[in-house]
Amino acid sequence: MAEVRVERTGDGFQAVNARGAKVAIGDGDTEGVFTPVELLLAALGGCELVTVEPLTAQRGHRMARLAARVQADKVATSTLGTITVTYDVELPEGDDKAADVLKAVAERVHEKYCTVGNALRKPMRVEQVV
Repeated sequence: MAEVRVERTGDGFQAVNARGAKVAIGDGDTEGVFTPVELLLAALGGCELVTVEPLTAQRGHRMARLAARVQADKVATSTLGTITVTYDVELPEGDDKAADVLKAVAERVHEKYCTVGNALRKPMRVEQVV
């Protein structure tokens, strides 16, 4: 089970996990915080990268740089359009197969193995208890 606690603080909101990590949450006008939509995008990008990295490394192709930009436009009030994940990669020097391995692994992760991506693509129930 995955779980976080989101709570109001003296100067905004924060998410806290059981391991003590904290992320500041606020609106788009507040410095030093993530908006909830930014956290959603970060979750998708993070899910893909933390899954892709060990799989490419296990195959002997550790990327010199592995990053991603995740973007989405609001197409209506409270509605996002297409989310685009754009990889920013520096291939390992002298590794002629790294690009093909990265492409194959990243495609499989995107389509099948990223839990966050799967949750965004497939309908699921979200319940609220007040």
